[in-house]
Amino acid sequence: MKIFGFPWTIRTRLSLLYAGAFFVAGVALIVAIYLYLGVVLDRQFSIRLVTDDAPMAQGQLGAPGELPPRELMDEAGRISVMVRQARVNTLDTMLMVSFILVGILTLIAGVIGWLVAGQALQPLRDITATARRVADRSLHERIALAGPKDEIKDLADTLDAMLERLDRSFDSQRRFVANASHELRTPLTITRTLIEVALLEAGPDDTLRQLGTTLLAVNQRHEKLTDGLLTLASSEQRAAEFHTVELGEIAGHIVTELTPIAERAGVRLGTAFVPGTIMGDAFLLERLIQNLIENAIQYNIAENGWVSVHTAMSGNGVELVVENTGPVVPAYEIPSLFEPFRRLAATERLAGATRGPITRGAGLGLSIVRSVAHTHGGEVDGTPREGGGLVVRVRFPAAT
Repeated sequence: MKIFGFPWTIRTRLSLLYAGAFFVAGVALIVAIYLYLGVVLDRQFSIRLVTDDAPMAQGQLGAPGELPPRELMDEAGRISVMVRQARVNTLDTMLMVSFILVGILTLIAGVIGWLVAGQALQPLRDITATARRVADRSLHERIALAGPKDEIKDLADTLDAMLERLDRSFDSQRRFVANASHELRTPLTITRTLIEVALLEAGPDDTLRQLGTTLLAVNQRHEKLTDGLLTLASSEQRAAEFHTVELGEIAGHIVTELTPIAERAGVRLGTAFVPGTIMGDAFLLERLIQNLIENAIQYNIAENGWVSVHTAMSGNGVELVVENTGPVVPAYEIPSLFEPFRRLAATERLAGATRGPITRGAGLGLSIVRSVAHTHGGEVDGTPREGGGLVVRVRFPAAT
């Protein structure tokens, strides 16, 4: 919010408070001076005349008990009128000049208040800048505010203590993810190897071979679920080291890898990449694009299906768009697709399921996409495609 072009910040409010307090104090002072000056002028320029109401009074201009001549009384009346007019003019001039001076000094007080407030709020700006750097990069940096022990120093020390606890917590979670990656993947890999060896030695026993194939499919699904959970945890908890990457180049690499799977599923892949550089983690971006394309291949129509993958510049960002044919998706169900373990009940049939090695996922693909996009400061949204299918757009801030 802006007022007269100035942002409605604490600094603005403090400046207006300083100027307002000065203006109120100035007006109160003017009123006090105005009343006091009026009394003083009445006392200094009063004219005493002897009237008929005081016959025994000593007249200033005649003998006792006698009225002054009419000429002198008329002259005194004119003098009295002139004195009253001079009094009014003096008070009006004083009032006008005082209000002009108070107005000018109020503006000066506002400017001084702006400078003083900026100096007083400088530690808060330092704290904010450090918090932003910590949020964007890592939790290892501290505010370490120097200065007297005041409220702002207490705030900075409290935030440093909180960052220290968060740093330890995130380090613990990163170690857990690394250990879990090894401890969970290793037994699943060994199990898959044993099943594959058993299938090679099964011979013509159809029952044993069917059992081994079923176990291999179950193990493959568990591997995919484990890999998805670890990727989701990694994207949410890790403090990724971002580098300059070309989004179109990464997307082209993933499309090349997934083209054989799309061909076996009977789905055409179309691409159109525009150069766009972002700051990101290449591994996480690969997983994001891979999940989007795999979902687009998997949830497609049985015949003549297609998937379109393209990048484009969008304002100050880079946009990745994945569009596919497929079953009709209600618009109100799309937000739930980006939640973990959520899938559409109406998408049981997979494109080319009898022709390709496509394993039904656990509903983590789009949740990983959303988590990775948020980690990179981007956003993702999906819209139904006319005729069936989805259009998923992921927007990233462009590298500067």
